Amino acid sequence: MMFEKILVPMDFSRHAGRLVECVGDIPGVKEVVLLSVISRSPITRVWDPVSELNQAEERLVAMKGAITVPGINVKVRAVSVIGGEVASAISRVADEEKVSLIAMGARGRSRIQSALLGSVSRNVLRFGDTHLLVMRYRMLDDGEMQMHCSHLFSRILFPTDFSQPAEAALSFLKSLPGIGELVLLNVVSTGETDEEIDANVASAMNKMDEVVSELMQSGVAVTSKVVVGHPVEEIRSVAEEEDVSVIAMSSQGAVAIKKGRIGSTAYDVANSAKRPVLVLRRSEIAMY
Repeated sequence: MMFEKILVPMDFSRHAGRLVECVGDIPGVKEVVLLSVISRSPITRVWDPVSELNQAEERLVAMKGAITVPGINVKVRAVSVIGGEVASAISRVADEEKVSLIAMGARGRSRIQSALLGSVSRNVLRFGDTHLLVMRYRMLDDGEMQMHCSHLFSRILFPTDFSQPAEAALSFLKSLPGIGELVLLNVVSTGETDEEIDANVASAMNKMDEVVSELMQSGVAVTSKVVVGHPVEEIRSVAEEEDVSVIAMSSQGAVAIKKGRIGSTAYDVANSAKRPVLVLRRSEIAMY
């Protein structure tokens, strides 16, 4: 299924508007669903949801023209919720539309600029079950935003702990169309003594050599790194050093809670990295 059908939640912020311009660059996309979720407090006395939904759909239709790649079908949807359950509505529509990917901007309409995700994106990340692409941007000197969407999969950083979920995510990733170079990363974060750390590094390098050899035999361009440190900090640092176009990682690793939707490392990277982050859900990969 790959990423043929993508859901793009819209709050009509600048970030979301730029994301619509980028979504056609995602390899393999055939259909895009633009979604507006209208939320009102339970204590709101006067509310005309039908009128607001119609207005939202009109705005979404007007944005369809921003997707200029030929051959992509664009659909619009507007739904309403009471009590601020926007993230839940996004996940529900993703299930209804049977999309293979949700693409969201890291920030919404808030004037507060931060590297961290907005509340809606954070909740979709934490509780969602669909593959998630969190897009980010750079602020240029003239105040314009430069999205990281051009050649999104040209240079991918893939952190791995050599767990089964990471192996499955890597197998899924390498099958996507338009993949360029993979930069594999393992962060050694355990060891009480220098000897233990060195032994863990040597073990990781042996495992990495096996993975790299297999990928190269499959014709994938790949480089690798084994570093020592805190996983989240090292992943963010290497992403900048290697100037990657996106960080792609499994939603869960070796130490993730079995019933959890996302592990702490994937969550913290997606929440705080300066580059786009593609979170590959373990449950969705199992169906692939």
